[in-house]
Amino acid sequence: MEAGLPDRLTRRTPKPKTGMVHLGPGAFFRAFQAIYTADAMAARGGDWGILAVSLKSPTARDQLGPQEGAFTAVELGPQGRNARIVESVTGVLVAPEDPGAVIAAMADPGVKIVSLTITEKGYCHEPATGRLNRSHPEIVHDLAHPDLPQSAPGFLVAALARRRAAGMPPFTVLTCDNLPSNGHLAQGIVIDFARAIDPDLAAWIAAHVPFPATMVDRITPATTEADIDALAQAEGYLDPACVMHEPFRQWVIEDDFADGRPAWEVAGAQFVRDVEAHETMKLRCLNGTHSALAYLGYLAGYQTIAETVADPAYAALCHKLWHDEILPTVPRPEGEDLAAYCAALLDRYRNPGIRHRTWQIAMDGSQKLPQRILGTVRDALAAGRVPTGLCLVVAAWMRYVGGIDETGAPIDVRDPLAGALRAASGSADTPEGKVAALLGVTQVFDPALAADTRLRAGVTDAYVRLAGQGARATVAEWTGAA
Repeated sequence: MEAGLPDRLTRRTPKPKTGMVHLGPGAFFRAFQAIYTADAMAARGGDWGILAVSLKSPTARDQLGPQEGAFTAVELGPQGRNARIVESVTGVLVAPEDPGAVIAAMADPGVKIVSLTITEKGYCHEPATGRLNRSHPEIVHDLAHPDLPQSAPGFLVAALARRRAAGMPPFTVLTCDNLPSNGHLAQGIVIDFARAIDPDLAAWIAAHVPFPATMVDRITPATTEADIDALAQAEGYLDPACVMHEPFRQWVIEDDFADGRPAWEVAGAQFVRDVEAHETMKLRCLNGTHSALAYLGYLAGYQTIAETVADPAYAALCHKLWHDEILPTVPRPEGEDLAAYCAALLDRYRNPGIRHRTWQIAMDGSQKLPQRILGTVRDALAAGRVPTGLCLVVAAWMRYVGGIDETGAPIDVRDPLAGALRAASGSADTPEGKVAALLGVTQVFDPALAADTRLRAGVTDAYVRLAGQGARATVAEWTGAA
């Protein structure tokens, strides 16, 4: 180590035995499941170390490997920062480098749970229908080469097939991504994939493999070089794997596991029979307004959520969306006060310690919009209400994916359908034409919803206003704020 530079973080305690494999070891996993599991093992013990698997990039392995899986989680509260070292991760595999090693790890009888945070697009499904997308390049590859998978469904099926062939019990598949009925969705995708390879395997998975649904919640902004430098200055060691997160966390889980689980309840997790109401609350109230702030805030030139809601018009946007359009579609989960939940959300958004970028939240909108916005729109229309605020959010997304901001500068749109969306937007010169073309993207919009003249008119009107006067003025006009 050069003089003057801090030492690299090293593990302080012995590694626990591996009892879980996790697909997708990004910042959210480190700030959430890894911490819950560390707390559960500290309180109750158990062999629940987590072997992390990156399905794409070697970055997590390169960051965590030299530190033997240890990393720092930094809580960013309104009053300051609090750092802790987390040591529940036992190692990291990079799937493209050795798919066989990943399958072998998942097939190990000591592994009881395979969990996932792979974002919406990692499920290789059609967001509008929830079904496996058999034309997805990774699915096409994996169906042709099931022993050398690239996708999460491919790895899950390959490992379950090996366990079945060996007469071993299955592992539990625990999805922790922001998808409605995420356990049921993951089960359907995995069984669809398995059925295409071996119908008997698909039947075994359907009969024996639990896919409990979950609701997860903790705001986790992307770690920056400035964050890493600040941690090194404060703690005296270098940790490129560190993560930043807000103080709040909530994990609601259906208690359905094949072969045991960590005592996550001692760390505050809630175990319930049915997570659907909590899931709907979070997807619509938090994720829905997060996306609203992301698109309308970005178009207005705001870089972070805290900066966006500091504008009274955007704080009013949240209040009006919740009160008038979202909460009427949300069943009250057991033990929750929906009005208090939304008030707490706005406080979380205002946390000055969290730099959650609007551009980051705006990523992969084609995968997020059906769950976060369009389900609420569908329910409102079915009840005879036209949700003009959510139509404004859809129009803002359409402006965003067109790839040009309000100053005429290009937008770096990160989305699996970015090319198709920009082509659809560019296929017409008028707001009416652009809206019609984008509503025709069936991977995002269910044709029956897209055909609703009330939705088409509402989105078109909002698009015209955005194009004519800009996002900030349109939000102020809709909310009646100054």
